[in-house]
Amino acid sequence: MSDSARTSAPETLYDNEGVAALDVDVIRQEPYNAETPAHALSAPVTPSASVYVRTNFAVPDLDGSHRIRVDGAVASPCVLDLRALRELPQQTLLVTTECAGNDRLTMRPLPMGEPWHFGAVSTAEWRGVLLRDVLERAGVGGDVREIAITGADSGERDDANGERAPGHVTFARALPVAVAMAGDALLAMSMNGTPLTAAHGAPVRLIVPGWYGMASVKWVAAITALREPFVGYFQQQRYVYDEPGGISPVTRMRVKSIITSPTDAARCGRDLTVRGWAWSGSGAITRVEIGADGGDTWQDAQLGAPTSAYAWTPFEAVIHAPRVGRFSLRSRATDATGATQPDHISWN
Repeated sequence: MSDSARTSAPETLYDNEGVAALDVDVIRQEPYNAETPAHALSAPVTPSASVYVRTNFAVPDLDGSHRIRVDGAVASPCVLDLRALRELPQQTLLVTTECAGNDRLTMRPLPMGEPWHFGAVSTAEWRGVLLRDVLERAGVGGDVREIAITGADSGERDDANGERAPGHVTFARALPVAVAMAGDALLAMSMNGTPLTAAHGAPVRLIVPGWYGMASVKWVAAITALREPFVGYFQQQRYVYDEPGGISPVTRMRVKSIITSPTDAARCGRDLTVRGWAWSGSGAITRVEIGADGGDTWQDAQLGAPTSAYAWTPFEAVIHAPRVGRFSLRSRATDATGATQPDHISWN
């Protein structure tokens, strides 16, 4: 791993009382976006202060009086305050989340978007109310196709100009009704045992296990049952794949791995232990291979047990360095569907 492409040095932010609040690698100040630093990626559960932050607009100013509207094609539309959410059954999930743009700096040509290196991924313990419990109480109609989740954050479209109106847009994404009703999507109010911070979506954010982070809408303001596919800006024009088969919304995380030890430019002996994490939104990790010679020779790593069905899988391998001097380590993962991490990210 290399940090030469980062746009800033690691930064620690402080709250009003001078207590360290975030230990992250900042890549943009406005809107605020920051990566999990390399030293924090080695932990099975990412410290709260180092969980990556992705924002499209300014963080909204919300408080304990915040309410969530549940409407659309439901039998009993309602408005839920935080007290009502806390009175519902609470669930805890350990989930690995990753920004869809993670590792963007390795793509050629460089696409538009935040200049993420490799740290837009974290694993945290989230606690809150299952989305399906809220939807079942509201009575979702049998002809509903998608559930749209709208955040309280909004701002100007980054493609807005005099010919495109309106330029102002609110962040919203939709899930297939089967994912919203049958999965473990969670309306989270705490992270790693403490209340959410504003930067991480307080007072309520969605967590969608297995999906890229854009589905985990922060600052949830509305939940809407739709009979037709959602056509929002962040569903059809942003967070999409532009590939030979056409344009399609980004959904589940593709299979991936990351080496966390040894770190970039580390001094090692000829025998060294390689450790890291692998994850996929489509199935369990079944294999991780390590390459150290720059060619096509790969060695199987030993897989550990993930701490939950939605968390990354640890791997470890002892390899013999191919030579004295500098060399590169590579890892590639395979999941239960047979999908294997490619040597290079395809431009999409």
